[in-house]
Amino acid sequence: MIPASPVGRIVEKTASPVETFALYVALLGGVVLIGIAVLTLISVAGRALIGFGLAPLRGQFELVQAGTAFVVTAFMPWAQLKRAHASVAVFTDFLPARANAAIDFIGDALLFALAVLLAWRQFYGVLDKLAYGETSFLLRFPLWWAYGASMIGLLAWIVVGLWCSLNSGAILFSSRTDNKLYQPKR
Repeated sequence: MIPASPVGRIVEKTASPVETFALYVALLGGVVLIGIAVLTLISVAGRALIGFGLAPLRGQFELVQAGTAFVVTAFMPWAQLKRAHASVAVFTDFLPARANAAIDFIGDALLFALAVLLAWRQFYGVLDKLAYGETSFLLRFPLWWAYGASMIGLLAWIVVGLWCSLNSGAILFSSRTDNKLYQPKR
């Protein structure tokens, strides 16, 4: 339970919607990842069975590139929310709870800043690809589609990164000593 500060109340009330949002974005990324795997399987099978009149899918690698860009950004919000990023607990386990809370806050704030930076630059990438009408080599689909799809995950990461920063900040600046993040009741 987060303390009864204004930030703590905001974190508590928004925990479940933020988690649901991150979950749905990650699930969408998972569906796209499965699609990429199936597409690759079909293409490889077609290449292996050329003697039987089949062929690899034309432009399959272009679709894999575009889909992978979305998948990576779609998983980032869920990874931050669930603290699934790599950490070195061997160095922090001996530290007091307040020091670990400070490390968590700094890490969340840095990930939030990274999400904002990447979304900012990605936005200009979308505008650039749109303005110049750049397309993929074989399939000729507009590249801004892939850049734009990645914006979904990046914007979700900004929302989750802000929530995580508020959550760890509320813990750091409270009188709590357990250093436990608020978790929705799922």
